[in-house]
Amino acid sequence: MKLKWLIQSQSIATLAAGMVYPYYLLFLKNLGNSYSKYGLAFAVFTISSAAVSSWLGGRLDRYGQRLLLTGSLGMMLVMLAFPWVQSFIWVLVLQVAMGACSAMQKMSERLLLADITEKGARGGAIGAHQFWTSAASGFAVILGGYLMDWLTIDALFYTSALLYGISAWMIRRGWLRS
Repeated sequence: MKLKWLIQSQSIATLAAGMVYPYYLLFLKNLGNSYSKYGLAFAVFTISSAAVSSWLGGRLDRYGQRLLLTGSLGMMLVMLAFPWVQSFIWVLVLQVAMGACSAMQKMSERLLLADITEKGARGGAIGAHQFWTSAASGFAVILGGYLMDWLTIDALFYTSALLYGISAWMIRRGWLRS
C-alpha cells in the first residue's frame, strides 16, 4: 500500500513538472528574455537544488515524508506565482524556490522508496516506480501542448499547481494511512 501511494503521488508530481518544463522557454520568451537568460534561470534552479540537497542530506532520514509533502506544496505555490511574474528577477527568485522544492521531492522520494522496499527485492518496485513516473512525464508534454493550444500558458501553470496540490493531498493521505 505504501508503494502504491508513493508511485501514484509522484507520478502526479511528475505529470505536473513535465507539463511546464518543455514550454518554460516559451514563457521566458514571452517576457522578452533571451536564451542566455533561460540558461541562467536553469543554472539557478540546478545550483539551488544541489545546495539544498547537500543541506538536506543529514535531515532526510528523520523528515522524509514531511519533505516530500513540503516539496509538492512548495511547487504548487511556485506554479501559482509564475503567471504573475513580470520581470526576470522574479523568475530567478522562483527558480531558487523550485530548486529547493525539487531537492526535497527527489531526495525524499528516493529515501521513501528505499524505506518501503526490502534489500534484495527492490528491483520490481523501482521498475514500477520508474515506469509510472516516466509514463506520466511523457503524457505531460502532450497534455501541456494541448492546454497551450486551447487555453494559455498561464493555464499550464495553474493546471500544474492543481496537480502538485493533488500530489500533496495524496502524500498526506498516504502518510496518515501508513
